[in-house]
Amino acid sequence: MLYVVLVLVPVVLVFAAPVPPTDGRELLLYIAAHKGVYLTELICFVGLSVPALVVFAAVTAALKDVNKSIALIGGLFGIASETIALALGSSPQSLHGGLVVLSSSFSAATTEAQRTSLASAADALIAATNAVSWAGILTAAAILILSAVMGRSDFGRMVAAFGVVTGAVGIASEAFRPVVGAAYLVYGLLLPAWFALVGWKLLVIRRKAA
Repeated sequence: MLYVVLVLVPVVLVFAAPVPPTDGRELLLYIAAHKGVYLTELICFVGLSVPALVVFAAVTAALKDVNKSIALIGGLFGIASETIALALGSSPQSLHGGLVVLSSSFSAATTEAQRTSLASAADALIAATNAVSWAGILTAAAILILSAVMGRSDFGRMVAAFGVVTGAVGIASEAFRPVVGAAYLVYGLLLPAWFALVGWKLLVIRRKAA
């Protein structure tokens, strides 16, 4: 549920507030004008990795008696992806902690040369943040791998099928993110839905075991 809440908050803000621009100078001005919104989106999207780590570990443990090797591979992919995401501390679209620092410096700059230099640094960070992410691809791959064996477990075939679709769509969406544009939203909706569904099934399985 924490994962879903962390997704819903920034999604609501995306529709309620202007979308962060991808131009360096414009983004620095945007952050200065909407710092609270920007920081909330940054914390929520980067913070998704924490509950995701817990879910991947729990799913791996739940599937170890079904197919230990596949479960371990999927779990390793998932945990590695979320660890990388936490280490990067950034998330598309144009969300990066370093940009907040640059925005403050941009606002305090007294010459056009300083502002131009800061805008160029922001452009570089934006390009790196919005590029294809191996962490995102690993997350989708982990979902696909774990879902491949879920059908033979207490998770059931429906959850397994949903996970296979989510993982496959996710790999394609992450690999071609710079060109898919708004179509990425499909995966953006499938991903939290998968975590919510799996989290609910984990609770049901735990109650049955108790």
